[in-house]
Amino acid sequence: MKSKLSSILAIMFALLLVLAGCSGAKEEANSKPNKEKTEEPTSYTIEHAMGTAEIKGTPERVVILTNEGTEALLALGVKPVGAVKSWLGDPWYDHIKDQMDGVKELGTESEPNLEAIAALKPDLIIGNKLRHEKIYEQLDAIAPTVFSETLKGNWKENFMLYAKAVNKEEKGKEVIAEYDQRVEDLKAKLGDKLNMKVSIVRFMAGDVRIYHKDSFSGVILDQLGFARPESQNVNDFAEKGVTKERIPAMDGDILFYFTYETGDGEASKLEEEWINDPLFKNLNVAKQGKVYKVSDAIWNTAGGVLAAHHMLDDIEKYFLNQ
Repeated sequence: MKSKLSSILAIMFALLLVLAGCSGAKEEANSKPNKEKTEEPTSYTIEHAMGTAEIKGTPERVVILTNEGTEALLALGVKPVGAVKSWLGDPWYDHIKDQMDGVKELGTESEPNLEAIAALKPDLIIGNKLRHEKIYEQLDAIAPTVFSETLKGNWKENFMLYAKAVNKEEKGKEVIAEYDQRVEDLKAKLGDKLNMKVSIVRFMAGDVRIYHKDSFSGVILDQLGFARPESQNVNDFAEKGVTKERIPAMDGDILFYFTYETGDGEASKLEEEWINDPLFKNLNVAKQGKVYKVSDAIWNTAGGVLAAHHMLDDIEKYFLNQ
């Protein structure tokens, strides 16, 4: 009888050990997701043009209010839930439209639609002080808001700010490194062609501009190491309101021009008038047949890393493949 009782107690003890093991395994399994969650960044702070922004976790619903910012997000692998429309296109530039399916259009860069932004329930808004300073408080009331300072030549600074804002700083460094390497490779191929003085001109409805070094195209040409005509070899944005008396300042070894045509035909009409003016036709660059029309979106308006790569494509085309 005593032996039988001992056997029963031994079996019960073994069962208790099994149950305890199962319970421990269950607790361990349940603890793993919690451990993973603690490794996720709970929040981080971004310093920007309007102060600081505290962002909780990695943003998943990002609203972008600049054209160059849209390109930055796409290059980082982030599709925004909403974006301001492209300056050219319906509503997106041709070179990004295949990546923008399902993205809500939020008005223009100059006048974003606040109600549409709020309706998207974003967890991050990215804008620009130059464009949106007056509505910063309203935007920040909707979601944490990060502003870049300006929209002139050095697009890389804005790009890295946006990369930090969406918690993809390392990816951002990779994108810039890849671009910089492409520039270095192209410089080596261009060789002596970099001594050619490159002139940049833009036609708009009611305005003609000669672009300098602190413009989107100017920064790219400068990084490549191209020479510029003396009057364009200055560290500012552009000479605006150019009159025909200034046509001689457009001369160079090669001239690229782009036209901001919004659909009413006025910019194209101005372009035709100037290109066919006797003063323009008398330029050495025109006589040499080195005047080329390029895309306003790529060389100026889009202003982001994707457009920069397309501009490098154009440089290869006009300097190496002709």
